[in-house]
Amino acid sequence: MVKFSGVMPANVLPFKADLSIDEPAYRKHLRWLADARGVTGIVANGHAAEVSSLSREERRRALAIALDEVGTRCPVVAGVYSDGTQEAVALAGDAKAESAAGGLVFPPTLFMWGAQAKPEMARRHFSEIAEKAGLPIVVFEYPPASGIGYSPETLAELAEIPLVSAVKDWSNDIVAFEANLRALRATGRPVAMLSAFTMSLMATFVLGADGAISGMGSVVADLQAELFAACQKGDLDGARQVNDRLDPLVRVFYAPPFVDMHNRMKEALVLLGRIPAAHVRPPLTPVSATERETIRRALAASGLGPARRG
Repeated sequence: MVKFSGVMPANVLPFKADLSIDEPAYRKHLRWLADARGVTGIVANGHAAEVSSLSREERRRALAIALDEVGTRCPVVAGVYSDGTQEAVALAGDAKAESAAGGLVFPPTLFMWGAQAKPEMARRHFSEIAEKAGLPIVVFEYPPASGIGYSPETLAELAEIPLVSAVKDWSNDIVAFEANLRALRATGRPVAMLSAFTMSLMATFVLGADGAISGMGSVVADLQAELFAACQKGDLDGARQVNDRLDPLVRVFYAPPFVDMHNRMKEALVLLGRIPAAHVRPPLTPVSATERETIRRALAASGLGPARRG
């Protein structure tokens, strides 16, 4: 049996006007995620939580809040975002000390400089984290075009590390996704394939993904879980109906520039009354009033209203 499966939204992290963590808003957001029907876990300190802007102490605090608020109800996986193996080991150790269920290990940006030709770098990185931190690992697979994505062969090698429990596949290419899925399945190890291909989530579920990790789940975890359940049952007509509801938001959240995707999700949560403000940390910038109205219309089109005007 795979350790992680089903729909695991990556939470956004609400901030106050001074850009400190808004703990009451964060706790409310976490409760909504944990209460959403079909949610099987939550990922803290991921891209959706603006992890690159968080200090190590803030990451510890954000994870501690998540574990305190919902950790007895569902597994909480902590993002391990670092460009160095030593720091990644320390961050994974922090997650282990807080009793997180696992660590989502981001690829070091150094890998974009040709590490795809040196798979031993990835093996060393993950092996050291597993050995020294002793935490179940979710491998974060990036798009091949980024230069940081692992080949199917490398993913299969990483899957042989005993503590590697899942792959979060954000290849953003359905051909690459299927190749990665087949490579993992061929190992015979119980390593879950969790889709982060939110722009084509239904396609990955139909191919056989074990679930999803998605920042968009912060807004529509319930709908993503409904989509997954329909695909698991082979109810393609039902799945298409849910997918049609998700489509307006997919097109708005992931429109160019891609870097604004989580900013837009925060605005959606404000419009839905789930968080009080959509403050983002620099260098991110708030969305415009025009785009806010576009998000409101997309929420209405998805049947998630009534969304108040911003």
